[in-house]
Amino acid sequence: MQAQSFFSASEESMKKTIDRLKSELTCIRTGRVSSAVVEGIKVESYGSLAFINQIAGVSVPDARTIEIRPWDVSQLGAIEKAIQKADIGMNPVNDGKLIRIVAPPLTEERRKEIAKSIGRMAEDFRVAVRNERRVLIENIKKLERDKVITEDDKKKLEANAQKITDGYTKIIDEIVAAKEKEVMRV
Repeated sequence: MQAQSFFSASEESMKKTIDRLKSELTCIRTGRVSSAVVEGIKVESYGSLAFINQIAGVSVPDARTIEIRPWDVSQLGAIEKAIQKADIGMNPVNDGKLIRIVAPPLTEERRKEIAKSIGRMAEDFRVAVRNERRVLIENIKKLERDKVITEDDKKKLEANAQKITDGYTKIIDEIVAAKEKEVMRV
């Protein structure tokens, strides 16, 4: 049935949306600093742009420190500049061999700001899932107009589309609630 292929494509897009959400949330700092905070920063290296983790080893030796050890020590200055330019809210310290970034403890106010930004981000992902539902329903309506399915089939398929959408929206809500709880934990 043609409708099944539309559902498969929509569900695949919704799964990718969930994966993107999870990926973006890993970059948000909670009580423990994550190397993901710096790994997405691009550095001018040998005339081209490269991600930090492509030109250096990034490690997290303790809950508040990120260490960046470039494969080539001559890249230290470029890495330091790129981190400052990225404005991640933490200052890099260059000791000539590696760069250390010590994250300040999160204040209650900063935790609340982060939780609000997570909520705004979640709404963007919910909208993406609902947009996918809209596309799916448009395809179902087209099948009815083309006389491929009956009106009863259309209503059943639309109800199924809503059920799937609600499921993915619930997954987003659960992921976001867990991240917000993690951020607010002292």
